[in-house]
Amino acid sequence: MSGPALRAARLSPADVLRVGAEGLRSRRARVVLSALGIAIGIATMVAVIGLSTSSRADLLDRLDRLGTNLLTAEAGRDAMGDEIKFPKSAVAMVERIGPVEHATATGAVDARVRRSDAVPEELASGVTVQAARPDLLDALNARVDQGNWLNRASERLPTVVLGSVAADRLGVTAPGAKILLNDRWYVVTGILAPIELVPTLDRIALVGYPSAERYLGFDGHPTTVFERSTDASVEAVQGVLARTVAPGNESGVKVSRPSDALAAKAATDEGLTSLMLGLGAVALLVGGVGVANTMVISVLERRQEIGLRRALGATRGSIRIQFLTESLLLSALGGLAGAALGAAATFAFARAQGWTTVVPPWSLAGGLGATLVIGVIAGLYPAVRASRLHPTVALSAT
Repeated sequence: MSGPALRAARLSPADVLRVGAEGLRSRRARVVLSALGIAIGIATMVAVIGLSTSSRADLLDRLDRLGTNLLTAEAGRDAMGDEIKFPKSAVAMVERIGPVEHATATGAVDARVRRSDAVPEELASGVTVQAARPDLLDALNARVDQGNWLNRASERLPTVVLGSVAADRLGVTAPGAKILLNDRWYVVTGILAPIELVPTLDRIALVGYPSAERYLGFDGHPTTVFERSTDASVEAVQGVLARTVAPGNESGVKVSRPSDALAAKAATDEGLTSLMLGLGAVALLVGGVGVANTMVISVLERRQEIGLRRALGATRGSIRIQFLTESLLLSALGGLAGAALGAAATFAFARAQGWTTVVPPWSLAGGLGATLVIGVIAGLYPAVRASRLHPTVALSAT
């Protein structure tokens, strides 16, 4: 009478995890070092994606706040090389364009700027002078950091408002100070906050049109026109703005959209993000090689254990699953640590920059998924090698 058929024992999922974890616990120092490579790669990738996303979100928020419908027209030179002069009515001409909601202008003033009469005239301050209209700040969505902006009264007086960089170069820290424009003393009534859309104005001393004409010999012709129109009509207005402000000389007018510079910055950031992701992938690959190396050494060190398990009835499949599970757990440990480090680095840096922290969930899920793939690939060869050890050979190994 034959007995019941013998069947190979199979490990339950809980047993597989327990056996795999035990293999890692017995070699903690090596596990930490191997997982570190995976952690560095994942942390780099998560942090790069998080910082790029946070920076882009901040940039889009700034664009929404500043508006993308501002156009500037700057006077250049005509075909003969002569400087183009916009007509004094340039702003009124631009305002006649249907979709235009707001137009204003500034005009270059030939004036030397000095902190005091003790400064030699030939010593440049790096600050230039422009005449401005009282509605300039409204058009640019700019603001005064200290003091007051030009109004209908102060624009006729020897008063000046400094850009943020101009004030720093002149050593002016608060309104009330006096500076020399040519040989005329001007009182600083305000200091502007940085103007993100037109940063060139940060280095300018701004005076009113009437004051510039009366005291500084300004001819009244604007050199830069600013206009805002509806978002849907920006492209159309851009096409006619040059010939509106300089009929017959439109080829010498530079029309630009200041927000394009911020958009170009976003494109540059995307290119840098791709580069950093590539570096993170290399670090992840190096980490995977470290995991594979650890698993191969583990197989060599544990031949007697493998032989004993095979002698007690463990199948080749069980041995493969055991070592593959160890590899997956090792990679997952590094992946989880890397994801946490990457998210923490993103939060810390974004907070320091004043950004809203954004860590896309897909970056965390993708990072963890990548670690599992690395774990499978890195553990496959050691697992197969372990399963092919014959019990007698393994038990006789010293």
